[in-house]
Amino acid sequence: MWQRDREDYSPRVWGVQALVQAVGDSLSARFGGCVVRGEISGFTRAASGHGYFTLKDEHGQAALRCAMFRRALSQVDFTPSEGMLVEVRGNLAVYEARGELQMVIESMRRAGAGAMYEQFLRLRAKLEAEGLFASERKRAIPAYPRRVAVVTSLAAAALRDVLTALARRAPHVEVWISPTSVQGGEAPAQIVSALAKVAMAHHAGQSIDAVLLVRGGGALEDLWSFNDERVVRAVAACAVPVICGVGHESDVTLADFAADLRAPTPTAAAELVAKDRAELLSQLDGLQRHMTLRVQQRLDAAAQRLDQAAFRLSRPAQVLGRQRQQLALLEHRLLAACRDRARWAGQNLPALDARMKRSVALTLERAARQLQSSHERLESLSPARVLERGYAWLQNEQGHPVVSAAEVAVGQPLQGVLRDGVLQLNVTGVEMSGSR
Repeated sequence: MWQRDREDYSPRVWGVQALVQAVGDSLSARFGGCVVRGEISGFTRAASGHGYFTLKDEHGQAALRCAMFRRALSQVDFTPSEGMLVEVRGNLAVYEARGELQMVIESMRRAGAGAMYEQFLRLRAKLEAEGLFASERKRAIPAYPRRVAVVTSLAAAALRDVLTALARRAPHVEVWISPTSVQGGEAPAQIVSALAKVAMAHHAGQSIDAVLLVRGGGALEDLWSFNDERVVRAVAACAVPVICGVGHESDVTLADFAADLRAPTPTAAAELVAKDRAELLSQLDGLQRHMTLRVQQRLDAAAQRLDQAAFRLSRPAQVLGRQRQQLALLEHRLLAACRDRARWAGQNLPALDARMKRSVALTLERAARQLQSSHERLESLSPARVLERGYAWLQNEQGHPVVSAAEVAVGQPLQGVLRDGVLQLNVTGVEMSGSR
């Protein structure tokens, strides 16, 4: 009895790998995308570029093994070191080879930036749900701008970088500067105002083709003005296409998502807005050579056609001779076609004659049958057939039928027509059916 119960309620037997994988899947589902705060301990960078360390509790009461692969580690703008307090974002998993709990890190920030990053994510989700970052809202940057506006601080190195790049690549492009603070509590309102001034100048007739919103690199706190909701909405609503070049290539702000085009650096923004003058001149030279070649080819072809026309006009006898040859050829083809048609008709005439005779015979046969049928119908309706059954009809001396007693007078001669002869009758009295 005990053995049967144990068999009925025996637990599932796991393989080691299956159990470890199941635990790992449960951890990934339950703790996907979590943020952990702690101190770095034992940080090492492998030859592959991956980083491995332990994240300890600030009080030293707990530890968590961490792995950060090369791609994610390359995005960190500082060098992780022993005892550094950081906030990491990633997924919990199980390292199957040793069955150890570890966290696979996707991003790392110094402690203090975590709350700001959460705020960044919430605002990003909100604006994305409103469609502010939708790709269909993005406008194309004019390929050959004549005037661009730069929104940045007059003291910023980014302004010098942009002006230098534009002067080198496209000195023909006019630059219109709308100054603003790019860092600090007053920066968001000033950036919104600077963008509004650009839009006003554009509507007033300045015809600005693009806006460069730029700033040099810095910490998350330094770039936070470009994550302000007011700035992001102003960028999205700007009447002129906006290229956002804020920070270094690894820095991402919400203004980047709202802009029509993102540049990794301020210098890259200047390079994206205007093509290199030397490259454009080279393209123009190529177009000029191509157009010259095509025009020369058209002129050569026209000259050749003119020579041919002149040659034909100078020798009309040859033209007439060719026309006569063509006419003779057409005449020969016409006669041949007529002979072929007559030959075909001669070959098919007996068959057509036989078909016609069969058709006439069938038509006559159908007509004879119809005539016989009509004759039989007339015979069945003939008065003579009625007389054969013992009836007779009366007619006066003029041969008109007598159909009423009122038409006859006493002593009037009548004829009674029978099947085999005529009786000469004389009326001795008239009785009307109505007088009875």
